[in-house]
Amino acid sequence: MIKQSSRLHRLIITVFLLGSLALAGGCSKMDVHHYDGRTPRFDIIDFFSGQTRGWGIVQDRFGNLKRQFVVDIAGHLDGDGNLVLEEDFSWDDGELSRRVWTISRIEEGALRGRADDVVGEASGETAGNVLNWQYKLELVIDGSTWVVALDDWMFLQPDNILLNRAEMSKFGIRVGDVTIAFQKQPNPGGN
Repeated sequence: MIKQSSRLHRLIITVFLLGSLALAGGCSKMDVHHYDGRTPRFDIIDFFSGQTRGWGIVQDRFGNLKRQFVVDIAGHLDGDGNLVLEEDFSWDDGELSRRVWTISRIEEGALRGRADDVVGEASGETAGNVLNWQYKLELVIDGSTWVVALDDWMFLQPDNILLNRAEMSKFGIRVGDVTIAFQKQPNPGGN
């Protein structure tokens, strides 16, 4: 009887695990085209040209707040029509850091980008009020360099507020999230 009970227990666990894997595999990832027609329409070049400020938090996979930051962004077009974003981060622990993106429009709704701490090339897709941006980023954590994958979703809201939610993962396992609210800043020239 004990052997049968143990076999039944293993069978139930196996069926449960296989069912969970099938369900996880069958769930679809968010699709940017689900947002076609949503307004206000998000154009990354229009939004980030000029001065923008962002306020963000970094959370671990359990939702614990790890860091906070403010990022000031200066955006302009280069001679080839690419968007250049100069991002200056001020972290709550006093650290200052900088990232400079160069972003190109490949075709309508498709983008690619590069930055020094991005491994390879970032790719993005837009529809309606949304941009999905995916890339691998080098992060220095406790003296070691980690490469994490980011699945970054930006949602343009009324009043020109941009909400950004990025999931960070390593080896396909979620390790944390970054949440940012961006707001356009007035042009120094008054326009």
